[in-house]
Amino acid sequence: MNFGKTNVVIAREYLTRVKKKSFLITTFVVPVLFAALCVLPTVLMMNVKEKSQKVAVVDASGIVMPWFEDTEAAVFSDFSSEDPEEIKRTLSERGMDVLVYITPLDSSRNVGVQLYSKKPAGVDFSSNIASRVSRAVEDYRIQTYDIKGLDRIMEEVKADVKVSEFTLDDSGNATISESGIYMALSMILGMCIYMFIAMFGASVMSSVIEEKSSRVVEVLVSSVKATELMFGKIIGIALVAFTQFFLWIGLTLVLVVGANAIFGLSGMVDSAQMMDMAAQGGMGDVAAMAGNSEASVIFTTLAHIPWVKLLVSFLIYFCFGYLLYASMFAAIGSAVENEADTQQLQLPVTIPLMIGFFIVFFAFKNPESGIVFWGSMIPFTSPIVMIARIPYNVPGWEIAVSLLLLLATFFAMAWASAKIYKAGILMFGKKSTWSDLWKWLKQK
Repeated sequence: MNFGKTNVVIAREYLTRVKKKSFLITTFVVPVLFAALCVLPTVLMMNVKEKSQKVAVVDASGIVMPWFEDTEAAVFSDFSSEDPEEIKRTLSERGMDVLVYITPLDSSRNVGVQLYSKKPAGVDFSSNIASRVSRAVEDYRIQTYDIKGLDRIMEEVKADVKVSEFTLDDSGNATISESGIYMALSMILGMCIYMFIAMFGASVMSSVIEEKSSRVVEVLVSSVKATELMFGKIIGIALVAFTQFFLWIGLTLVLVVGANAIFGLSGMVDSAQMMDMAAQGGMGDVAAMAGNSEASVIFTTLAHIPWVKLLVSFLIYFCFGYLLYASMFAAIGSAVENEADTQQLQLPVTIPLMIGFFIVFFAFKNPESGIVFWGSMIPFTSPIVMIARIPYNVPGWEIAVSLLLLLATFFAMAWASAKIYKAGILMFGKKSTWSDLWKWLKQK
């Protein structure tokens, strides 16, 4: 293979794509969306107040109404002396949004709650009502036992057990951690790998089909070999992917920092300061800022995640995972003349990718289970599954074996795809099948 000609193809693919309007639009729109996801929840919580609801209460039990205290979200009015059926018919005329009907006490000293409103009351409102009624019934039951100090005894009996998680290093040193952080990180990394491989792999296939259907490929193969064209196209799009990926990260960080300055999101700024202190090893200072709160645990956990190892592994697995699937997508694209014909050939390629995506959902529950372990070893799923396991401190030998298998499979699939591409790229007027691909693969 002539690397000089391959480099020309790589440069053509790269420059052609980065100059497209679609590349520029997605490069700048996606960071805006990512930044909005980071900033908007905080902005909304700071500026949006929940609409207060006017609640009519008919308490047939006689024990619950005192527990309904007005809040910013709800103002309660006692209508216990009136007929609930009449209130339901005239709810809007009375200026009420919701009717809460408490049934009489039954033989087990319990009550039922019925909510009536023109519009659904909402999960938070229903939960709030249920909590108030439960406390009222509990208090009533305590009083019926007529035991002096029973309410105090019940409070003392209640236990609030908190589990503190610690991670041990090779020297036996313990570091406090939070499993939810690992779960979120595992999910995000696995989904990112899946999204990037699927998106840019499909882009290779679309590019091959476009050149074949327009007959441009006939001109190209007169100057370069088909295999040089295929690998040049795959590597060129890979460089586009890395360019876009790093631009997304950089622009997202700039937008988030800018939003902090504009909106004055002090909570987010404090978080950024704590992360910076954690990265410098000043976890004592972080604890001083956050106290013995969940925030200190979160930032301690984030500070002790092997970020360099994680980022390097992400780039390596994305690179070889992309190359593996891009070579297969290129072979499929060379065998058809339009994207409508790709469904039959594309399905066996996309199924392993989807299986890897689904295994990620088991990775954070039990990263050492059999299905997760083998999912991180099998080359067709390992780019997605292994990157989701790495936050859980996977042994180095497992990563090494996984990468070797992935690399060997890539070379095997690249060789097979190159043979199919070489034969299929100039085939016109016939809908290719799997038997055709097998026949081209066996050609010398």
